[in-house]
Amino acid sequence: MRDTTATEASSLKVVLIASVAAVGGFLFGFDTAVINGAVGALEQTFQAGDMAIGLSVSSALIGSALGAFVGGLLADWMGRIRTMVVASVLFAVSALGSGVAFGLVDFSLWRLLGGIAVGIASVIAPAYIAEIAPAHLRGRLGSLQQLAIVTGIFAALLVDYGIAAMAGSAMNTLWLGLAAWRWMLLSELPVAILYGLGALMIPESPRYLVAKQRDAQAEVVLRSIIGRAAAEKVMEIRQTLSTEHVARFSDLRGRFGLLPIVWVGIGLSAFQQLVGINVIFYYSSVLWQAVGFSEKDSLVITVITSLTNIVTTFIAIATVDRFGRKPLLILGSVGMALTLGTMAFAFGSAGVDAAGNPVLPGSLGTIALVAANLYVFCFGLSWGPVVWVLLGEMFNNRIRAHALGLAAGLQWVFNFAVSATFPWLRTVGLGLAYGLYAGSALLSLVFVLAFIRETKGKELEEM
Repeated sequence: MRDTTATEASSLKVVLIASVAAVGGFLFGFDTAVINGAVGALEQTFQAGDMAIGLSVSSALIGSALGAFVGGLLADWMGRIRTMVVASVLFAVSALGSGVAFGLVDFSLWRLLGGIAVGIASVIAPAYIAEIAPAHLRGRLGSLQQLAIVTGIFAALLVDYGIAAMAGSAMNTLWLGLAAWRWMLLSELPVAILYGLGALMIPESPRYLVAKQRDAQAEVVLRSIIGRAAAEKVMEIRQTLSTEHVARFSDLRGRFGLLPIVWVGIGLSAFQQLVGINVIFYYSSVLWQAVGFSEKDSLVITVITSLTNIVTTFIAIATVDRFGRKPLLILGSVGMALTLGTMAFAFGSAGVDAAGNPVLPGSLGTIALVAANLYVFCFGLSWGPVVWVLLGEMFNNRIRAHALGLAAGLQWVFNFAVSATFPWLRTVGLGLAYGLYAGSALLSLVFVLAFIRETKGKELEEM
């Protein structure tokens, strides 16, 4: 009974530690989605066209790519905890600057800074959680990153809706003479501060400590997590590291330019974005307004969609360590291909009004709305959480931070490409846009079947 109690206590401690690290994922989701309710107001405030707004909204994604690339370097140089603190400071400064921006140029620069924080968080949270979690909990705890991301998205959209409802519109003045859309962006500031404070209260990664020759500290951390086997685990980590040099990007080189496992990580990152998931969260309120819904109803639909994403991620957390990573990816690819294909058909059959907006006659509007939410369900069950789980655990101890940084950095590059081109694709035809995303979902199925190996239940030292 004593051992069982001790195990439960250590498991609870790991969950709490991982939850603090996952606040970075919450800010990741919040920062990228809070812009949703402000897009229309930005267009009016700064008198900007589709291309300018697309680039401004996507400027955060450029920063995210940069942040992800340097996140691995920072994590190996100053440690996982200090890197989280750096990200929290950047989140806070970006929220403040974006909320009081004078024009589209400085707004874009503040969003770029926030994007760097998002990129760092996208690397450090899955790496840290994978390194702190025991194998039997790693899938579920790794899924906390995606749960935090989608919860952050939901919170941002809920804040957008609440602020817009109080002010009557995102353009209206709310408090202290500031427009409602500015308060949407400023609302991120308190969570950013709490993230930094929380990071200072959790232990450093034992894998990082061993890499820095701080075995005694690593053993103390591991003893609180896995008990008496801590000393043996430290020796095992030491053997898998076995490097005489500081980890660097050159360690990722292989026969085809990069190690095969790194190419697989890049492929996972690419397909997670090429299926178009962020179009739903960046532009959905504008999209639903374009097909006839009011601003208020469009925000409600977007909030419901993000809530669907949260519920589905809980299902993924409950099943990822039971069914494995690969089966969930396969199921998700099939479901996304079908639902995106349905959306492509609905919007491809839509008419166009005098303003050039799509008009979905009869039941097509309902079909598109249901298909969009089913698509989010399929993504949230599979490619949303599972990609972060795999990226956190699939690389060996020596290359993890750098490989994850490269894969996550390129993920943001693909995210930028999809998000920045959507406003143009919208003018060409939404049927084409969703058709392209459906094609990517089909290719993702082929990729999983050909290249993904199951990692369920394996220790990081076995990778």
